[in-house]
This record gives sequence, structure tokens and C-alpha cells, in this order.
Amino acid sequence: MELTTIQKIAMWVLPVLFAVTVHEVAHGYVAYLLGDKTAKILGRLTFNPLKHIDIVGTIIIPGILLLLNSGIVMGWAKPVPIDTRQLRHPRRDFALISAAGPVSNFIMALIWAGIAKGGVVLLASGIPGAFAIYMIGAAGISINVMLMVLNLIPIPPLDGSHVFASLLPRAIAIQYERLAAYGFYILFLLLALGTIDFIMRPITNMLYMFISNLFNLPH
Repeated sequence: MELTTIQKIAMWVLPVLFAVTVHEVAHGYVAYLLGDKTAKILGRLTFNPLKHIDIVGTIIIPGILLLLNSGIVMGWAKPVPIDTRQLRHPRRDFALISAAGPVSNFIMALIWAGIAKGGVVLLASGIPGAFAIYMIGAAGISINVMLMVLNLIPIPPLDGSHVFASLLPRAIAIQYERLAAYGFYILFLLLALGTIDFIMRPITNMLYMFISNLFNLPH
């Protein structure tokens, strides 16, 4: 069944909103557990997407990528502020806070897989709207797997860069993280060149198949 552009966008709206929202809440919550209450004080430990939406990163960029059928859907929310001065072990704790985002996306992918499985069961029973539930669940798996893999790429300021920096000698880590000022330019250049797709597609496909097989979903 061929979906229209409007149907595709409608199918991806909730998964994208929750993917970027939960990602940022995970950062803030782990920071809170490790001693930094900044996100809580600013009201960012909430699953209300309105507190996290970035017009460009949450709406415009994913929308354009969907319209272009790029094969990669990426986005971001407003970053949760982290005050490393409040962390007991700044380098280690910041790495854990950074890792929390991609981990949350993997957990979300599993939750959406459960929703997709529910759609399959309802579809077999002839329940109206079951196919839409399955497709939204499948989109949820895709966006969360893509965000997880994307954020693990060690290009500052992506989450993977903070984890990688924590493993480097401090002096080298400081120089490395200065690349953050150019990180998104590098990222979009690699995206335009197809390099990001070349790196991510085999990994995202493998993870999508793993989760689909785990829940016995149709391919």
C-alpha cells in the first residue's frame, strides 16, 4: 500500500516528537541522579513535547527529509542544560549523561515495536485502524534506531563525542571538543555527501531487523 506524503508525515509526527523528547528527558534525569538539578529547576524533566520542541530540529529538518525521501530521518530538541560543576565526577558523569540519550532511544524502539505488534494482532482480527497503528509503530522503531545510531557517531557535539572524549587524555579531549563549534556543519556536509547514510544504513537496518525479529513483525 503506497502512502501519500501527508500520510507519511502524519505517521511520523508522534514518533519523532517522542523520540527527541524522551532523549532529552533521559539526559536531564540522569544528570539529576548524578547531582545536577538544572534541568529539573528549569522544568525540563517533563514528557510534554512543548517544553522541548526546537522549530528547526524537531519540525523543519525531519519534515524536509521526509519530503525528500532521503532514507534518513533525523532531528533534535532543545538541548537540556547540563551544569558539570554540580557533578561529582564531571568527566565520567557527563559521559553517562550523554549515553543516556541513545540508550533511551533503544528502549523507545522496543516500546514502539510492542505497539507495532499490537497493530499486527489487531490487523489479523480485522480491527479498523490497525494498519495505521502498525505503521506508526514501525516508524517509531525507525526514528529511534536512527537517532540512537546518529548520536553515537563521535562528531562533537553529538552524544557519542562526549563518551569518546571521556576516554581521551584531558588535554586532547579539550582540543577535540572544540570541534563542537563546527560539528553541525560537518554533520550536514556528510549528510549531503551521502556519507552519513553510508555509515548508518547498514547499522540501522541490522538493528531494525533485530527488533522486528524479536517481536516477530513483518519485514
